[in-house]
Amino acid sequence: MSSANPVALIIGMGPGLSAALAQRFAAGGYVIAGFARSPEKSAALAAELAEQGHKLDLRAVDAGDFAALASAVRAVEDQLGPVEVLVYNAYSATPAVPSQIPLDALVADFRVNVGGALAAAQAVLPAMQAREKGSILLTGGGLALDPTGWLPAASLAVGKAGIRNLAQSLHKEMEGSPIRIGTVTVTGQILPGTPLAPETIAQRFWELHSKPAPAPVEVIL
Repeated sequence: MSSANPVALIIGMGPGLSAALAQRFAAGGYVIAGFARSPEKSAALAAELAEQGHKLDLRAVDAGDFAALASAVRAVEDQLGPVEVLVYNAYSATPAVPSQIPLDALVADFRVNVGGALAAAQAVLPAMQAREKGSILLTGGGLALDPTGWLPAASLAVGKAGIRNLAQSLHKEMEGSPIRIGTVTVTGQILPGTPLAPETIAQRFWELHSKPAPAPVEVIL
């Protein structure tokens, strides 16, 4: 049964930033759907939000399985209502410098880091365009701006560069439409009590979605 509240879908649900995103969008009146390989890790958060009168619907979904991802999006829209906000926060990383990373691992990581974002965007866009309303927000990283500071994160750097490219190209494609595309590029380690605290970053996602147009395609923190 569809909810009376709008739906925000967070892909890559878990502790840290995803939890802060769920709390921020729930506080803004959204039902939260959370996809993760291990959704049980967010069970305590779901219970906490339920006590506050909010809903976090957790589902086991592998962001690297595009068919399963699209099917899960359809199920959310059938059961909870149309997705008004998509936040893609999933990632995969194989620790290795560029010359040593196995090619198959790089491709598998890219499948999650970028392919899943595009698959999810393609899954939610038709309904967003039909309703003339929606936001697609991607979590970027400073490695997209400079991949040389952390060479063992080579596969993640390639993924974040791809996310930045995808956000910019989707933003251009949707130019003039009511669909909002954006990325929050996080240039350091996410830590509580710092300028890159999860709650601070989640607020910037909220602002990208909720502030009047025109909105920037990228916010760099």
